Amino acid sequence: MSTITHLTLAEYDRMIEQGVFDQAERQRLEFIRGEIREMSPIGSLHEVVVDQLNEWSIRNLSEGKAWVRVQNSIGLPSLESAPEPDIAWVARRDYSDGRPTETDVLLVIEVAESSLSYDSGEKADLYAAAGIADYWVINLPDRLIEVRRDPHASHYDSLQTYRGDEEVRPAAVPEIVLRPSMLWQS
Repeated sequence: MSTITHLTLAEYDRMIEQGVFDQAERQRLEFIRGEIREMSPIGSLHEVVVDQLNEWSIRNLSEGKAWVRVQNSIGLPSLESAPEPDIAWVARRDYSDGRPTETDVLLVIEVAESSLSYDSGEKADLYAAAGIADYWVINLPDRLIEVRRDPHASHYDSLQTYRGDEEVRPAAVPEIVLRPSMLWQS
């Protein structure tokens, strides 16, 4: 695939405001490193796991601790990017004048099946370069959670995997527990 041109995040935002992407059916797009990219369609298992993560987040976060954003963008201006993670916990404030940025992010979670190599590779490198301290990939094919922490330059120094009933705790709110096995139940 070749790139015709690179845009700035401000140019991308102007395109959104002008309705460039308005359609009867919403395209799934992401803005990554100056490029508009089409996202993979979401399958049923992906949707269910996102719903479960959303419910788990809202049920366990104390009121006022964070907004739970589902498939909404976060801004990474220094990287000319506006990814749309499946789940993002962000500082609770008004974002009507602009999306949350890396300094607002407490946790990013991507649910991955067909996008596993992208979410564990290029996307992980993007989040690390932005300094996102806690990045989880829900690996659907292997039924595990990959937790990346300690961002350094464009990679994470720490990668741990959790399976079954092992406890995963968000770095920003360590009193909250998620077990991978919770995601495979309806």
